[in-house]
Amino acid sequence: MLSMQNISMVYRTDTVETHALRQFNLDVGEGEFVAITGPSGSGKTTFLNIAGLLEKFTSGRYELDGKDVSSLSDAATSRVRNEKIGFVFQGFNLIPDLNVFDNVDVPLRYRGFNGAERKQRIERVLDMVGLASRQKHLPAQLSGGQQQRVAIARALAGEPRFLLADEPTGNLDSQMAMSIMELIQEINRGGTTIIMVTHDPTLANLAGRNVHIRDGRVSDSDADTQLAEVAVG
Repeated sequence: MLSMQNISMVYRTDTVETHALRQFNLDVGEGEFVAITGPSGSGKTTFLNIAGLLEKFTSGRYELDGKDVSSLSDAATSRVRNEKIGFVFQGFNLIPDLNVFDNVDVPLRYRGFNGAERKQRIERVLDMVGLASRQKHLPAQLSGGQQQRVAIARALAGEPRFLLADEPTGNLDSQMAMSIMELIQEINRGGTTIIMVTHDPTLANLAGRNVHIRDGRVSDSDADTQLAEVAVG
């Protein structure tokens, strides 16, 4: 489903080189639920941006759904991203003056779906996340957990091949966080591949696999992982 081989990412200024990823290797199979953990500055966000085709990398090879995306044009990259990837962010990123239905509708309009199909998709995903009765509510009229459910519905409406979640419970209390994690697990059981970045080892343990990043590389050391989790916690 996703294969990164020897990915390097170097940010350069006139005087400084910062190596965010160093010979980074990762394979994620179809239908997996993988949690990405690691201390601040380890490369988690850079990995997520590259995985989501939001950022170009310096060197290496990246295959997504069997296709090499390393050298796609900007237009082709946007098309693959819109068709295959769903995003869920810590900050929800909902449009405040649009109601729930219209927030979920935005990416579908960009995809060019007709009105009838958009309506069917929106109603299906809102029912899936338990917000069918909140379609006309504005984001400000919802709890934090409900807003994150809208964000998840928006990501799922386009039926992506895989879902990228960046600290999806970071702005929620523990009860709401567990509710969102249960929803994400349910989505994964339905066949969607999920990659979730989290600083919380308790939530990471709910995934099928935990990949720990340290100094821009995947760490193979259980001792390193445990030490990092203690430091983060």
